[in-house]
Amino acid sequence: MSPRMPSDIVGEAPRHLGSPITEADLIASIADALQYISYYHPPDFIAAMADAYAREQSPSAKAAIGQILTNSYMCAMGHRPICQDTGTVNVFVEVGVEAWTDWTRPLQDMVDDAVRQAWTRETNPLRASVVVDPLDSRRNSGDNTPAMIQTALVAGREVHVTVSAKGGGSENKAQFAVLNPSADVADWVVERVARMGAGWCPPGILGIGVGGSVDKAMAMAKAALNQPIDITDLRARAPRNRIEEMRLDILERVNALGIGAQGLGGITTALDVKIETFPTHAASLPVALVPNCAATRHVDFTLTGDGPVEFAPPDSALWPEIEGQAPIGRRLSLDELTDQVLATLEPGETLLLSGTLYTGRDAAHKRMVETLRAGGPLPVDLRGRALYYVGPVDAVPGEIIGPAGPTTATRMDKFTEEILAKTGLKVMIGKAERGAEAIEAIRRHGAVYMIAVGGAAYLVSQAIKAARVVAYDDLGMEAIREFTVEDMPVTVAVDTRGTSIHETGPRQWRKPAAQA
Repeated sequence: MSPRMPSDIVGEAPRHLGSPITEADLIASIADALQYISYYHPPDFIAAMADAYAREQSPSAKAAIGQILTNSYMCAMGHRPICQDTGTVNVFVEVGVEAWTDWTRPLQDMVDDAVRQAWTRETNPLRASVVVDPLDSRRNSGDNTPAMIQTALVAGREVHVTVSAKGGGSENKAQFAVLNPSADVADWVVERVARMGAGWCPPGILGIGVGGSVDKAMAMAKAALNQPIDITDLRARAPRNRIEEMRLDILERVNALGIGAQGLGGITTALDVKIETFPTHAASLPVALVPNCAATRHVDFTLTGDGPVEFAPPDSALWPEIEGQAPIGRRLSLDELTDQVLATLEPGETLLLSGTLYTGRDAAHKRMVETLRAGGPLPVDLRGRALYYVGPVDAVPGEIIGPAGPTTATRMDKFTEEILAKTGLKVMIGKAERGAEAIEAIRRHGAVYMIAVGGAAYLVSQAIKAARVVAYDDLGMEAIREFTVEDMPVTVAVDTRGTSIHETGPRQWRKPAAQA
């Protein structure tokens, strides 16, 4: 059956003289968009990060932003993922009610076809992170399907699509509350950001949805993250309404918290604040907060029936020159992690790691702890060793390993005491802060926690000179691997005395409320 044109109405002249918007064009465009955003930051994000780098006063935060920008440029040139967490696919589709399409299948099926194509592309395979049974087996779908889709019917004859990839670290920090109508939204946002810590991998964007219902507020906050970064222009011309005033107020107060890049302490935590509103019940004030991380990835396009979309690469001149691109720091051998050496490490100190490094994250930790409790031996000897919380992207020909940045360390906190006590592990590497119990375990066992820069996954992978799976290969990207690394850049986050840079750094850069 041929597709029905919107003009096939008795007595109405045909309004479409071109071709339909086909399933094939929709699928190809979304697949190409997902590949595109895996290695290209949006130009406005690059510009905002470059500005943040130029203004940053904290040496640790400036170095972290520099690594993110260097990684961004490397990924753009090499067409490899910005972050090892290539994200859950979020697609926003606006279908014109007069659009001529030949679609016969559910939109979910078509978008999922595009995701499969993008995730299994041989030249740039992406990491499958979606599990199909969240309550039981948590089996990985293997191709990152299904996508998360928001759909709207709008006026017009076109189909407008926004594609984004949302990492788990920032997604996990999403916040929601139904406030009293008289509550101050800005106060709530600032308080929540202060409690979020660094797990969302700042600096990034804050999306805020106010009003509507529970689901509407969350959807608005997520969609707001895809708006252009324009806070500098807004500040220059002065706000014109209450929402623009709130955006500036929240941005200034959030940055005054001193959290800084990667939570190391600094003057830039958020690059922009976006706010969307919708009418709501008189007794309610729903508010949603969704952060976007330093691996902000999105692009939008419009289909008109002229075929699939072609995406132009950003101008290479967008990326700034980064001072001292070669990593600088004290060299530390991972094969000689004695108590005496570890005791000399200071929070905030930059290290260049070389030697043997094991990997393991949520699923591997769960399995190791279950084995230890059952009295069995672990498949690897962690005594005196370092463990990196990472789930890397698969390698392409010519690579040792794909992008391999850190995952959020707090998810491993509940395992930390048992792992340190029963294995003799001495060093853990991840991203963001550790909780109080994990810090106490680190202190008690004379261990050290270090961070690699989230959002610099491809840069980190260049330090990995050999890689092999040594245990739990059925866990896929969560298997235990053995890396040989050379000059892998990290920052000491928690020392053997239990002092955390995620506490001392922001404290140093926090401004009093009167100055915010």
